[in-house]
Amino acid sequence: MTTTSMKDVARAAGVSVGTVSNVLNRPEAVAEETRSRVLAAISDLGYVRNDSARQLRAGRSRTVAVVVLDVANPFFTDVVRGAEPLIETAGAVVTVCDSGEDVRRERRHLEILEEQRVLGLLITPVDDSSASWIERLSGHDIPVVLVDRGAGRHPHCSVAVDDVHGGRLAARHLVDAGHERIAFIGGPASIPQIADRLAGCQEVCEEAGVALDVFDTPGLNFAAGREAVEQMLGRADRPTAVFCANDLVALGALQSLTMHGVKVPQECAIIGYDDIDFAAAAAVPLSSVRQPRSQLGRTAAQLLFDEIAEGADHTHRNVVFQPELIARASTAMDLEPPM
Repeated sequence: MTTTSMKDVARAAGVSVGTVSNVLNRPEAVAEETRSRVLAAISDLGYVRNDSARQLRAGRSRTVAVVVLDVANPFFTDVVRGAEPLIETAGAVVTVCDSGEDVRRERRHLEILEEQRVLGLLITPVDDSSASWIERLSGHDIPVVLVDRGAGRHPHCSVAVDDVHGGRLAARHLVDAGHERIAFIGGPASIPQIADRLAGCQEVCEEAGVALDVFDTPGLNFAAGREAVEQMLGRADRPTAVFCANDLVALGALQSLTMHGVKVPQECAIIGYDDIDFAAAAAVPLSSVRQPRSQLGRTAAQLLFDEIAEGADHTHRNVVFQPELIARASTAMDLEPPM
């Protein structure tokens, strides 16, 4: 199959290649009669412009990359959906990369994105070791916005949620329900968001004199919740409430408790984090700490394009949202105790 080139269009229209280029990129600079002739040749020949080659010549693509911890987690799906309309309005497209909570995999993605000279990067880093690669992209004039992560000492815009406060909300809800032994399930602890949620939980438990058992997990998924509950149920002094670091872990924990005949919330209450759509739809509707997922994505995209537009005059902004407690049946305090 022969590909139609710009030279073919120019020959058919009886104009120069430069004129064809102007029709595609600066149509106002071409006389109407000439422009119509070129457009007719493009239509007749079925010419499709090689946009990727044009972008490479300009030294920049029209792709905004979003690097997330787990593409299977609906939290990140909602973040991307929040960012996408603004990115598309700006004439760019989104490409999503899944680090799988693996630093080496994340670095491979960043290396390829650097080579492709992406327009910008939205990223939830695996941990603090990601900083050097992120700085490397910034050094090549690729603006970076941290998502679901505070910037700390790093010179970047960021959007985040106050996860310490979120941990407090979850723990206070369980303590106020009368629980005297609580389990925290989630990990790895090297992920700052998880460490912050645990810190907030620990703070409330210490103040209330409530025992806290911590189950550090290798991931934040259904399997992690199920496996942690298996460990928890083997204890003689097992907790009567569980705070899970995200909703996927909480749904796995709920499934395991149900399979073992443990009544939720009468025998064990559960609260998650993120408030994904599946939380409210669970067999026992799941209490959760809600994050403004779409707003995180939308704000991150706006900060990115502000930086692109302002260039050297840009001042980095760090936006922090407050989480919200959503109480449902999985922690209900007014259910009758089991007979």
